[in-house]
Amino acid sequence: MSARKAYPLRIDATVLAAVQRWADDELRSVNAQIEYVLRDALRRAGRLPAPGQPDRTPPKGESHE
Repeated sequence: MSARKAYPLRIDATVLAAVQRWADDELRSVNAQIEYVLRDALRRAGRLPAPGQPDRTPPKGESHE
C-alpha cells in the first residue's frame, strides 16, 4: 500500500454536504469519497499511472521537457 499524507482541505459547505450525501449513498467516508473522485478524474485525464507502472512525474525543480 502506498504512503498516506494528510492534507488540510478548505471546501465550500454546500459542496461538502453534497459529497457527504454521495459518500453515504456509496457507504464510504467523506475522505474515501474525495479520494475516489480525485483518482477517477486523474485516471480519465491520463494523469495517473496505470497499476504497476512507475510515476513519470519529474522530481521537483526538473523540467518535463
